[in-house]
Amino acid sequence: MDAISVIRTKRDRGELTPEQIDWVIDAYTRGEVADEQMSALAMAILLNGMNRTEIARWTAAMIASGERMNFDSLSRPTTDKHSTGGVGDKITLPLAPLVAACGAAVPQLSGRGLGHTGGTLDKLESIPGWRAHLSNAEMLAVLDTTGAVICAAGDGLAPADKKLYALRDVTGTVEAIPLIASSIMSKKIAEGTGALVLDVKVGSGAFMKTIEDARELASTMVALGTDSGVRTVALLTDMATPLGLTAGNALEVRESVEVLAGGGPKDVIDLTLALAREMLDAAGLKDADPEKALADGSAMDVWRRMISAQGGDPDATLPVAREQHVVTAPSGGVLTRLDAYDIGVAAWRLGAGRARKEDPVQAGAGIELHAKPGDTVTAGQPLLTLHTDTPEKFDYALKALPSAYDIAPEGTEFTATPVVRERIA
Repeated sequence: MDAISVIRTKRDRGELTPEQIDWVIDAYTRGEVADEQMSALAMAILLNGMNRTEIARWTAAMIASGERMNFDSLSRPTTDKHSTGGVGDKITLPLAPLVAACGAAVPQLSGRGLGHTGGTLDKLESIPGWRAHLSNAEMLAVLDTTGAVICAAGDGLAPADKKLYALRDVTGTVEAIPLIASSIMSKKIAEGTGALVLDVKVGSGAFMKTIEDARELASTMVALGTDSGVRTVALLTDMATPLGLTAGNALEVRESVEVLAGGGPKDVIDLTLALAREMLDAAGLKDADPEKALADGSAMDVWRRMISAQGGDPDATLPVAREQHVVTAPSGGVLTRLDAYDIGVAAWRLGAGRARKEDPVQAGAGIELHAKPGDTVTAGQPLLTLHTDTPEKFDYALKALPSAYDIAPEGTEFTATPVVRERIA
């Protein structure tokens, strides 16, 4: 077996054999296949695709490159959620403790932000003392005592994916649906959860810009999970507009705590509850009432225990950026569009995100939204507040915003896009 023959097969629109897939994943993980060879194969997959058999085998080979976790010792059923990423997507923060408060165990392995999309671990690291990196034993202990854990995936979990993910990011192959699906599902299946709910974002701020692409990705991942014995369902959710009223690390933690306290923006609450119901149903807890757990404070109790168990102080003051800049509405009327991608790029440029995995982020950087599509605004009223520790970043961030919003004449009718657009099972 050699890398060139594998590349040629996919370059010429052929179907990779199970043996070719097993060999190339193993050889790449061990360093026998060079980055430039795997780059060529990834581009061939982006251009020519893979069928369901190939994707399933590719996913299995990545799982086999490392360890598989086991939660059989827990007394609760396990259920997890994965989002494909967006702007203002802080849903994991209130969702994990909420589902745990309803009787499930939530082993939430999360990632960091890259480019315009935020990362759950970056957000939580704005809480003083909180630790993202736990050993398998520590992760199990937190799960056992609190019912929920949010942490980084260990190095032993699908190491082939970790290596390939970094390569895709610098070779223009991130958007390949077979590679996105296998990347997500190899980690989630290896994680060992019994049920999985996928939040597949669609819109300008998502990797999937069209409903057709989002549907294809969701269907592929649901099939992979189902074939592997994991009860899997997907919701296609809107990411044309940022979720909630914040985009940034500490800003989003603050908003998540508001949701757990019984407040917060309606779209964040609605999506949190929709995903919670799906997770609990998939875990066999159909009678659980997440709305009640949000209202009676039990979800907040789990949040506080979970943060404390990972070294964080749930009562600590969150970081605040040293500098602010207010963007005002240029005219009065109805705000009809607030573009998630442009807001995400501006927040990233302020220091909330990173261009490379090794870049630091500012805990307090980001953007507050003072209006959402459908709201009436007046000329001169605050529309956005930009936050950063480095005011020289304001000019660069502001360059992303002139086309980020539309204001129509007062009285213009506006129909909001529902936050949940489709369900795929």
